[in-house]
Amino acid sequence: QVQLVESGGGLVQAGGSLRLSCAASERTFSIYTMGWFRQAPGKEREFVAEIRWSGGITYYADSVKGRFTISRDNAKNTVYLQMNSLKPEDTAVYYCAAGLGRPVNYQYWGQGTQVTVSS
Repeated sequence: QVQLVESGGGLVQAGGSLRLSCAASERTFSIYTMGWFRQAPGKEREFVAEIRWSGGITYYADSVKGRFTISRDNAKNTVYLQMNSLKPEDTAVYYCAAGLGRPVNYQYWGQGTQVTVSS
């Protein structure tokens, strides 16, 4: 069982930056693909970014490409999401998830952290 705890959310003005962190309890963290998802009020949860176990392969939603960067530190069992040039439409609860397989089956989810971008 992998436990995931997100942190780093908050309130920021449009154009600002935030860095989210997700700490995993599992010592085999490095084998998992890690993803970030978000859910805005009244909307379905959507994919944001994904990073494979080695950190060398990443994927992004078109809406965040060029503004967000996902990274991981396997020695610290932590995945990050650097968010720059934030827009009000980025406002959502952000979740990290861990999974295996191709396509990735995300089995473990964090509790979420709120990101609010004011205009």
